Amino acid sequence: MVLVVRLVINAIAIWLAAHWIVGIDIISSGRGTGWDIVVLLAVAAVFTLVNTLVKPLVKLLSLPLVILTLGLFLLVINALMLKLTAAITETTQYGLRVDGFWAATWGAILITIVNWVLGIFVPDKD
Repeated sequence: MVLVVRLVINAIAIWLAAHWIVGIDIISSGRGTGWDIVVLLAVAAVFTLVNTLVKPLVKLLSLPLVILTLGLFLLVINALMLKLTAAITETTQYGLRVDGFWAATWGAILITIVNWVLGIFVPDKD
């Protein structure tokens, strides 16, 4: 149940980033709100998988840069994970489009903040 709630939180964060950040769009077919929600949940699932599988390896390999920049390089890693999600989902007709590094950086910052704020209301696994 917690996994589904976290997936919905990711979907809300991505939706907000697509509406507030210029250069981030959710590509949908225009079949209606129900289909848009399905596409958004699919993008959130891919984003969750990328953050679960790829991000730890990238963080480990870039540990010297993270230490050298006092953690600021983690913003770059988050932006790259968002760009990777966009690259994976753009292989279909639907998905996430991120135009440029700065759009990805601002989107990653917004997604992180929304996940943090909404994640306060989700209980941790004991």
